[in-house]
Amino acid sequence: MLRALRVDVRVHGLERLPTDGPVVLASTHNSFLDFVMLEHAGAQRGRFVRFLARHDVWNKRMVAWAMTGMGHVPVDRAAPAGAYLHARRLLREGEAIGVFPEAGISHSFQVRALMPGAVALARETGAPLVPVAMWGAQRISTAGDPTTRPDLTRGRTVDISFGAPLTVPADVVAGTRTLGAALQDLLDPLQAMRHHQPEVGVTARWHPAHLGGHAPTPERAAELGQLPRTAVDWRASSG
Repeated sequence: MLRALRVDVRVHGLERLPTDGPVVLASTHNSFLDFVMLEHAGAQRGRFVRFLARHDVWNKRMVAWAMTGMGHVPVDRAAPAGAYLHARRLLREGEAIGVFPEAGISHSFQVRALMPGAVALARETGAPLVPVAMWGAQRISTAGDPTTRPDLTRGRTVDISFGAPLTVPADVVAGTRTLGAALQDLLDPLQAMRHHQPEVGVTARWHPAHLGGHAPTPERAAELGQLPRTAVDWRASSG
């Protein structure tokens, strides 16, 4: 698919992804193709990432067969314990686990409140927790107006940045706040890159409002995307 669309995937800091042993990759989520991009980057390091994904993806027989065959983990938000235990077992077997802790695509393209599962998995298993930011795939396919079709324009550029492994504290909420800040710090310079800037006069719903784009503001995005009650608002003070 990447070759067909001539996607230029540029990976930064790939050496921070361990070549073996357990690792939790906690990534930003701005596109329906993010798992493809992160898997592509991992494969360059000899790693195949097992993703936690919404359980309803398994509703279609052929998709379910493929997802199960690739070792991905279905997550039922109404009963998430099963997915957690499954992911924990895979980590103990030395696998790389991919998590999108925003629990859905951020409509504002800024890092929103995070689910604490990625930090909890790293804390319990001792696996490195590596933050990852991606930018560019949202121009191909993202959330928003359901009538909007994917843009299959060839030659898009996608940047992926691996951060340094985070120290995971005993307090999962505090660790999740640290993860949120780390993800935003990785995402900001990617969004500022010249080749990702919209052309003058173009309506850029795929670019964040605070950078001159036309994506929803974080306030409007909060109305569009409902988060589970257990999500941690990493921007809020711990006091």
